[in-house]
Amino acid sequence: MAVIDRFLERLIKRGTLTLIRPDGSSRTFGVADPAFPDVTMRFADAGVGRDIVLHPRLGLAEAYMDGRVTIDCDDIMGLVSLARSNAPWEKKGSLDGAAPLRALFKALFKKISRRLDQINLRAASKANVAHHYDLSGALYDLFLDKDRQYSCAYWDGDHQDLDRAQGDKKAHIAAKLALEPGMKVLDIGCGWGGMALYLHQKCGVDVTGITLSEEQLGVARARAADAGVADHVRFELIDYRDIRGSFDRIVSVGMFEHVGAPYFKEFFRCCHNLLTPQGVMLLHTIGRMGGPGSTDAFTRKYIFPGGYIPALSEIVQASEPNRLMVTDVEALRLHYGRTCRAWYERAQARRAEIEALYDARFFRMWTLYLAGAATVFEHGGMLVYQIQYARDRRALPITRDYMIEAEKALRGSS
Repeated sequence: MAVIDRFLERLIKRGTLTLIRPDGSSRTFGVADPAFPDVTMRFADAGVGRDIVLHPRLGLAEAYMDGRVTIDCDDIMGLVSLARSNAPWEKKGSLDGAAPLRALFKALFKKISRRLDQINLRAASKANVAHHYDLSGALYDLFLDKDRQYSCAYWDGDHQDLDRAQGDKKAHIAAKLALEPGMKVLDIGCGWGGMALYLHQKCGVDVTGITLSEEQLGVARARAADAGVADHVRFELIDYRDIRGSFDRIVSVGMFEHVGAPYFKEFFRCCHNLLTPQGVMLLHTIGRMGGPGSTDAFTRKYIFPGGYIPALSEIVQASEPNRLMVTDVEALRLHYGRTCRAWYERAQARRAEIEALYDARFFRMWTLYLAGAATVFEHGGMLVYQIQYARDRRALPITRDYMIEAEKALRGSS
């Protein structure tokens, strides 16, 4: 029996995966189950199975990108969903009596690899950001919402309206900032400016947005100028370590994943020093459900070089020495899965345009990335944390009622 057969036997238990080899022979793994996908995968050459067994994620990813692996109906979402749904995070057992030593060595290896993979000095940080965010703006227009919110939406209900869900996300975050007109707000990792413009429009605050993406900077500044608010909403191309000033509020959405574990404490030190004594901060970041881990090879090489998804323990451990008090934590468990599926479906619908911008290999890479992102939130060990910080324990009301009231008001004003 081929090694790939044994690998797939262990992996696929429910749902079916039919493998068609280069010689035309086939074998089906798993058992049909209406709750799980049925997928047919084809290998173009005999080396594909070896590559996948040796490096499961990167081997499959590169073979798929190069056309050496094809999936009937080009259903990469189905393939990734089938694999992940057969090994959900919740079903993985706790450590047995013999495991602590293995876990220790594994943790040490991951810690060393994290530090080597995430040397995000200023020049490297800018290059890593450019790798992903300085892609053609036309690409993002094809699959994001109208406001170009490239982070987890907030799905209140069963609707499928991505624009509504992204608008509700902005209201959800703004409510947690407890904003008052005239406040000064710093938006770290401002993207194309949507959050900064929203906070000014809805809450009457002045916002400084910072980014390391020249593509995003140009769009954000043009949007502020077109809206006639460039004197209240400013955007700068600057590293968070170099920004100066004093701010009543800090918001950071989808940026902390690019900081790198070796720099977590420095990030929070900078935030503390930028906040006024009564300042409040809202951090929105993808997080791990378990302990510290490492970035998979496909993501590290092709999607987010220098990136790392933190565990909650790592975030709090880094913020505690910097006198930032955790005042609220919310875990958004399934919201990003729905968001990434919406992006995936939009990308699939605009396939010809994406391939015209880049090529078919890029399209396969991009949709594999979106499929992997969706399923890791549906079955894997990822979720989104929204963590509110304050420098002073009396800076905010002592119940969460103010958040609920402000969010209702913000949604009603749209």
